Amino acid sequence: MIRIAVAGAGQWGRNHVRVLASLPGARLTWVADPDPVRRDAAAALAPRARVTDDIVEALADPTLDAVVVASPGPTHHAVASAAIAAGKHVLVEKPLTTRSETSWDLVRRARKRGVLLAVGHLLLYHPVVRAMKRAVSARSFGAIRYMHAQRTNLGRMRPHESALESLAPHDVSVMVHLLGRWPTAVTATGARHVQPTYDDVVFLGLRFPGNVVAQISLSWLEPQKARRVSVVGEHAMAVFDDMAPEHKLQVLHAKIPPEPIVPGRPPAPVRSTYPRIAAREPLREELLAFVKAIRTGTPAETPGEDGARVMRVMDAAQASLDSGGHEIALRIR
Repeated sequence: MIRIAVAGAGQWGRNHVRVLASLPGARLTWVADPDPVRRDAAAALAPRARVTDDIVEALADPTLDAVVVASPGPTHHAVASAAIAAGKHVLVEKPLTTRSETSWDLVRRARKRGVLLAVGHLLLYHPVVRAMKRAVSARSFGAIRYMHAQRTNLGRMRPHESALESLAPHDVSVMVHLLGRWPTAVTATGARHVQPTYDDVVFLGLRFPGNVVAQISLSWLEPQKARRVSVVGEHAMAVFDDMAPEHKLQVLHAKIPPEPIVPGRPPAPVRSTYPRIAAREPLREELLAFVKAIRTGTPAETPGEDGARVMRVMDAAQASLDSGGHEIALRIR
């Protein structure tokens, strides 16, 4: 039984508490949060767990095996560093830290201490993304030419981070996962309409090896909520729409280039299929994978190194934003 603590009982931390309270092979033993209201909410979800206002108390428990860091992003480096120093395995929700330098620092600390460091790139555990990855690996779509993602909403803004920081790591991690390649260049443009120091609308462009390009649209000012990723291949295309109540994956069987339009003859119809995919909660899958990696001593499915690499992309995107949209070259290994 892997004994786990959760650091941070905010909105997403409470989801970890909920899942861990009944996760096979794991026992939630501690929840830490400085806010008494959040502690009470966590205690209601997991009455057998001990609650504290400081994760340091939990880290002193010699029976504790691992820590899930779900506190605000700016605290990730300090909390994860303390957990690593205490010899605990660590899963850090995205972003691993707020900068690539501090992310790589966590990676080095974990390697030196001999503990597992995983990052919560949640969408990689989504059953639709896993199905898309299998299809891309089997070359069912042919060579990938282009990808596009939308992560927009007219919703709550985070007071200390931009739409880029808050939203982009999800889609960057998915695109890298599907392609199996890291981008070589980044461009980003944005605008500040609500908060004077943070972009609430961002358009992020990525260039990958093999002449693959990608575009990610991010906004907190969009009238309709969108969580969509499109993959365009030479033989077929796929759309993952996480907001769809059912049929979240649509596969369109259309070749590139499409059949030319001949005057007087309609273009060939595009055939769509909707693969049936068993529903599984991505967070539960993420935590099961974390527990399994600890138990078996195998590498994390989403390792800390990938979290640091994603933050390198994010740093380059911010540099492009700050320069007014200039392309920033990347070299990621």
